[in-house]
Amino acid sequence: MPTRRATLTALFAAPLAAPALANPWRPDRPIEFTVGFGAGGGTDIVARLFARHLEARLGVPLTVVNRPGAGSELGMAHVARSRPDGHVIGLTNMPAFVTIPVERRAQYNLDSFAFIGGIMNDPTGLVVRDGGPIRDVADLVRRALADPEGITVSTSGIGTDDHLLMAMISQATGARFTIVHFNGAPVQRNNLMAGHVQVNTMSVGEVMPNPDGLRFMAHAGRSTNRFAPNVPTLSSLGLEIEMYSERGIVMPIGTPSNIVGRMREIVAETAADTATIATFEAQFIEPRYEAGPQWEARMRYTQNRYSELWRRAPWINA
Repeated sequence: MPTRRATLTALFAAPLAAPALANPWRPDRPIEFTVGFGAGGGTDIVARLFARHLEARLGVPLTVVNRPGAGSELGMAHVARSRPDGHVIGLTNMPAFVTIPVERRAQYNLDSFAFIGGIMNDPTGLVVRDGGPIRDVADLVRRALADPEGITVSTSGIGTDDHLLMAMISQATGARFTIVHFNGAPVQRNNLMAGHVQVNTMSVGEVMPNPDGLRFMAHAGRSTNRFAPNVPTLSSLGLEIEMYSERGIVMPIGTPSNIVGRMREIVAETAADTATIATFEAQFIEPRYEAGPQWEARMRYTQNRYSELWRRAPWINA
């Protein structure tokens, strides 16, 4: 009969061997990293920065593939339909990731994915051309109230953080804006500088690396942002609004559990690495890791909140 000491030794030794047996997967060819927006925008930049560090741990190249369209729906639908063998991953952009299935009959839903982990968030804000006539947020609202069709604002797509920020500002102030949707920050910037729109909704990480010619009026973060310390929050200006562009990594549902588990481990290691953090911070991007199961639970909770908001006040025409 085994002794009590032998039994305890066996109980503690078994879990130590389990991870190596449970997660033996390694990719055997390059991995596609799908981005649902055009090249040069905030989501694309995050994907390329993170891929540089992630592929070193995976041992195979990560190829960032831009599949823009429909506010990122086309890219996420591609991930959802891909073979669940670990060789296609996608970078989500929240809130569009959760709002698209709320506002339309989308080509995916949250059940289409295995959630690997959240990796960052970035406050969304209001940007105008430096030297332009709009002085500040109060001036913007006054102008829009006086001429509801006179202020044209660009976003990166229906249901994105950009779009929902403007919907919330409209609900809070009664002001109405003419909204124009583009496929990413570079096109938004070009149209602002050319005078085709008066305001851009863009995140801190999209503006601060190249602020020339732009004036960041305010952002919707909870508190002052360390990368834009002189930019006020909307709440400090009397508008109790928070909005962020969050990004995380997903795989197609049906991906074997050992692959999902191993990818979660690798993404967590990559996100915690000081070199990864330094790379993000050099581009004015706030790293923020959230483990897959917790991130999934929060995304589902957030989608329920947006579903209720949609029932009360659809933002599709905001």
